[in-house]
Amino acid sequence: MKKFFAEFKEFIMRGNVLDLAVAVIIGAAFQNIVTSLTDNIISPLIGLFAKMNFDDLSLKIEFPSLVEGVLGTEVEIKYGAFLTAVINFLIMALIIFLMVKGINKLLSIGKKKQEEEEAATTKECPFCKSEIAIEATRCPHCTSELEGYDEAVAEVAAAAKEKKD
Repeated sequence: MKKFFAEFKEFIMRGNVLDLAVAVIIGAAFQNIVTSLTDNIISPLIGLFAKMNFDDLSLKIEFPSLVEGVLGTEVEIKYGAFLTAVINFLIMALIIFLMVKGINKLLSIGKKKQEEEEAATTKECPFCKSEIAIEATRCPHCTSELEGYDEAVAEVAAAAKEKKD
């Protein structure tokens, strides 16, 4: 039994499970905010133009009785509440899209910086075009001396960087 609880504790303490739990709680709270926005602000504003609230929109259908003496049935379809739910969904989808887009942009900026730092550890031999260590004074592939070319390569790299920025 102790092993079972230890495994369960390990499962719960994983980063993904905790992140998911936090996301569900925040999502539920955020859903309340969006519902309130739609019900209390957007629907009344749209209702100003339509002269009614979306939630009041409904379609009543009455079915006549098929057997004499039995009352007919009436069905009320509340399509206004459905429209409100669709507006809630669209607002949530838009906000989630904008959040994911922003997070992806932040992550791509971090990746670019990381790639620039990684790229600074090597250079290209001007003679054989192979990749060599940036501190190398002689190419290990073609054995060419690189001392006179370091300044020229540095100038070209600086000019390329300025042009890129």
